[in-house]
Amino acid sequence: MVRALLHHIIGTISVIFYFINTVVWATPIIVLSVFKLIPVPQWRRFISYLLDTCATAWIGVNNLNQRISSGTTFHVTGLEQLTRNDWYLVTANHQSWVDILVLQRVFNRKIPFLKFFLKKELIYVPILGLAWWALDFPFMRRYSKSFLAKHPELKGKDMETTRKACEKFRTKPVSIMNFVEGTRFTQSKHDRQGSPFTHLLKPKAGGIAFVLSAMGEQLHKLIDVTIDYPNGVPTFWDFVSGRVRDVRVNISVMPIKEIMDSGIFHPSYFDDPQVRARFQTWLNERWQAKDNLLEELNATQKPL
Repeated sequence: MVRALLHHIIGTISVIFYFINTVVWATPIIVLSVFKLIPVPQWRRFISYLLDTCATAWIGVNNLNQRISSGTTFHVTGLEQLTRNDWYLVTANHQSWVDILVLQRVFNRKIPFLKFFLKKELIYVPILGLAWWALDFPFMRRYSKSFLAKHPELKGKDMETTRKACEKFRTKPVSIMNFVEGTRFTQSKHDRQGSPFTHLLKPKAGGIAFVLSAMGEQLHKLIDVTIDYPNGVPTFWDFVSGRVRDVRVNISVMPIKEIMDSGIFHPSYFDDPQVRARFQTWLNERWQAKDNLLEELNATQKPL
């Protein structure tokens, strides 16, 4: 009873600090985003670096909050391969909302600030859309097959638009994050899929294929992250209230050039069934290796 009360108090204080810290750093991000509207490339680059500095500081204070409140021990391997001056595509298994906090904790100030590809419509979300745009989150426009059937002249335009949107990253290092499974692991999802893996859902190649098609020449390395919770997959509340004792994070790095030059992937992915099949097979093999690693780590997917 006393321990449960203590965890409740710690969690409440931690959440309050998360909220205050978010307000503190969201304010300059929103203010600076207005200045980024000035259509001068050099000025926009300068503001972008200031914005990334604010976002990095926001994550840094969140991480400090975690160290003080949670007491979680992180066991991380592979960080020595990374720098803040490189271009990365980051993939990881997905089990909990805590995964995002773990990735931010592990990679903050080790690689460029993590960004996600977002649907173009999300730029119109009040406040957040402006913040995502200011932080250079890439916005993509995807046309459905039915839409392209009616407007064949627009075929390839979505990729062309995305490539132009990513031009800014030629001179500015970036880390693009993609959860390959597309959703968090649950046993029910695993069973519905008939997943061949013990600890993972089936990987979806389309997301990272889109990133590679749009930015393959700009990205240098693939970071493959395996996250393991030895004591069971936690909820956000478990994490902030100090109930997660250990987190294991294994990092492997592979040159993107190796993927492109070996023929594993080709920009014709979306038009060539053979390329799609070959890339999906490669991804399945990596996912099998990840599943084997989780098994070796004695991982469990049961909730606390």
